[in-house]
Amino acid sequence: MEKNIGFFEKTFRLKEHGTNVRTEIIAGFTTFMTMAYILIVNPLTLEAAGMDFMKVFTATALSSVIATLVMGLVAKLPFALAPGMGLNAFFAYTVVIGMGKSFEFALTAVFLEGIIFLLLTGLNVREAIINSIPSNIKKAISVGIGLFIAFIGLANAGIIIQGATPLELGDITTGAPLLALIGLIIAGVLLAFKVKGALFIAIIATTLIGIPMGQTLLPDKIVSAPTAPYFFNFVWSEILSFDMLMVLFVFLFVDMFDTVGTLVGVSTKAGMMTEDGKVPNAKKALFADAVGTTVGAIFGTSTVTTYVESASGVAEGGRTGLTSLVTAGLFAIALLLSPLFIMIPSAATAPALILVGLFMISPIKEIDFEDFTEAIPAFLTLLMMPLTYSISDGIVFGMLSYVILKALTGRFKEVHLLTWIVAAFFVVKLLV
Repeated sequence: MEKNIGFFEKTFRLKEHGTNVRTEIIAGFTTFMTMAYILIVNPLTLEAAGMDFMKVFTATALSSVIATLVMGLVAKLPFALAPGMGLNAFFAYTVVIGMGKSFEFALTAVFLEGIIFLLLTGLNVREAIINSIPSNIKKAISVGIGLFIAFIGLANAGIIIQGATPLELGDITTGAPLLALIGLIIAGVLLAFKVKGALFIAIIATTLIGIPMGQTLLPDKIVSAPTAPYFFNFVWSEILSFDMLMVLFVFLFVDMFDTVGTLVGVSTKAGMMTEDGKVPNAKKALFADAVGTTVGAIFGTSTVTTYVESASGVAEGGRTGLTSLVTAGLFAIALLLSPLFIMIPSAATAPALILVGLFMISPIKEIDFEDFTEAIPAFLTLLMMPLTYSISDGIVFGMLSYVILKALTGRFKEVHLLTWIVAAFFVVKLLV
């Protein structure tokens, strides 16, 4: 055991990062638990595009394992990756159903996106984009992601729902909303007593409480052999068509800035940013994202991206790639124990997401609210992420307002050249 701990210390420099093996394992479990829903939601979403549920389940788990392993072993950061929400909906409902394209067409676009991202990462283009984001907007991204994560948790549990108004309170006296509130109280008490692994313990406890409430459905079996995924289901006849270029552009744009936003936001909250305000090992982290997307397309799933739910593991103290290693291992186990992991209801993970939102808003104290050319872009960034249900849209509003306000107030020199270029790219995206 001591030999293994020594290996992990040497590989991930745990003491240097103020953590230990136990903390990293708990963080890895917590991250997995808060994002395990993707194992069900992604296959259900792509099933609407005519894809086989179990094949996509296997592809989802495999791509998550590979991408998260690369993140842990190469970038050595505590972030997990999986097929992204929003991008899978665009894949199924816009490209396949809306445009009438085959799922093979959509997979081809995802594969090309992955290849392009590998090239852009190698040329340091994506890393340069991260570094072009102004300091106050970086802090606002962390806050915005916190609000976004909390919103996801509240919506997943049915505590807030769509109604006569855009949002309203759901029926919190029964079912999933009630279970989520019980879990929120359990997690809150554990955090108040400074119990290590509070969020993870709360997820397990809430899952168990959900059994007599009828919210946690016990599986008929625990072990299930995985179904073989798709493999190289691509079509090349339309790769130079206008439709392919448009679909590819959307995949590239949303994935790039969702990933950039997550890396910046979670790293800022965790205190992992370098002294000059950069994400550590950003190039290697972006490489993991590109590898995941490419491999995911080969196996038959939509774009793989870095998950905002990684913040839950960071909140538990995860600071190194060992957290990612544990999360990847659990995704691998899920291939064999799928019924067991699938039984965890969204109401059980919702409290963790809501409280992670609380943890992530602390950088708001460091935002300059006296200078309105800084305050307004930061405010729009953090506000638009939950309201548009998109990290990338929040960044668009923040960056464009930053450039416009600086320009109209005669403060051109405060805007980095690359920031101007990124803003121009956003304008093109909005107009196309």
